[in-house]
Amino acid sequence: MFTSLSRTIGNVFEFSLPMIIISVVVAITLRAADIVKNKKEFCFYKELIALSFVIYILCLFQVVTFQDNNNISSNNLIPFREMFRYDLGSRLFLKNVLGNIIMFLPYGFFTSYFLKEKKLLPIFILTVVTSLTIESTQLMIGRVFDIDDILLNIIGGVLGHYLYIIILKIGAMCPKILQREWFLNLVSIILLVGLITLL
Repeated sequence: MFTSLSRTIGNVFEFSLPMIIISVVVAITLRAADIVKNKKEFCFYKELIALSFVIYILCLFQVVTFQDNNNISSNNLIPFREMFRYDLGSRLFLKNVLGNIIMFLPYGFFTSYFLKEKKLLPIFILTVVTSLTIESTQLMIGRVFDIDDILLNIIGGVLGHYLYIIILKIGAMCPKILQREWFLNLVSIILLVGLITLL
């Protein structure tokens, strides 16, 4: 089950790689120039989080505009109709149900992080607006509108928000030395090197 899911995520990343490389180089060079020219403070882990958000948005764009039609022949305005068509644990369940939740989990996390928002309602509203925009835009490019996708995206966004809250609480319980910028930068470098090695 999780092997299939990780393979799907890997395929999305591989499919998006050329666009990611170009966009990341542009983003890094512009940001570096901005920091040097305007003598702004540089914090590695914060810059890495911002760059991760850019990469996430690029992958999200690829998924919602270039994937197939999820085997739905017409628009679906009836909640839960499509998601209950799939057998639990099947490839279609992983792709269309679990995939839609996981796809928006980073959105809930990143919006909570950048807004420093601890309340759920603003993140909920942002997730609804973003998901509704995606589904409406898909109608313009020959895809279909599916209310179930919006519901699943909302679940993902909410889970992402609570992930942010959990990380905040864990961070607050950690010793002060583990909350220092240099330590967070070191952890970020180790994680980045580990991810690059895996890729």
